[in-house]
Amino acid sequence: MAQRVLVVEDEEDIAFPLVRTLEREGYDVEWVESGQKALDALATMPELVILDLGLPDIDGLEVCRRAREAGYTGAIMIVTARAGELDRVVGLDYGADDYLAKPFGLAELQARVRALLRRTSSPLPGSADEPASPDEVRIDVEARRVYAGTDEVPLTGKEFEVLSILAANRDKVVSRGRLMADVWDENWYGSTKTLDVTIGRLRQKLESVGVTDRVVAVRGVGFRLEGGPVDA
Repeated sequence: MAQRVLVVEDEEDIAFPLVRTLEREGYDVEWVESGQKALDALATMPELVILDLGLPDIDGLEVCRRAREAGYTGAIMIVTARAGELDRVVGLDYGADDYLAKPFGLAELQARVRALLRRTSSPLPGSADEPASPDEVRIDVEARRVYAGTDEVPLTGKEFEVLSILAANRDKVVSRGRLMADVWDENWYGSTKTLDVTIGRLRQKLESVGVTDRVVAVRGVGFRLEGGPVDA
């Protein structure tokens, strides 16, 4: 089955070539031109959302935030003319997995789409088939879901991948460089604040469900997962 991509863009001259390019790549593409239509379309759980920020009804950042709050766990790529570092950090903080500034080349966008979909569909180390106590994190790798006891912890694709790597190296320090290379891209040239934002969101979500696992920063090196067992 073709992977589904939702394009959220109100400018036809940008949306049409983008949709045609993605369809030629074999993706099942749906195009909507407003934030509300995007939120409605997320009910079908596409694997990737390509999201413009300057929408006519709801700002794209708000669409991103609402999507994550509603439990959407697929990849979100923001595509916008807002190209400053602060804009990128804010977008990632709202739950985006990638950020591409306009104008962009279609070849670069295709490569980023392939990378996002590859990472969100590839299994990562760890498994969890047995029930866990409420204070333990349980990772279901095949379903790409994380549970605290029987309750699901809604994570974005990047948050899931970071947690999975840390869990596979429990009580060991994983360097910032490795996390950036494995979760984002070995050729990533953006700010590493992206990692800090993702770690911050992950900590908040784990703390909010009362688990004992902690993501500890090792200054100047990286991060370590401590606490009860992750893999049941």
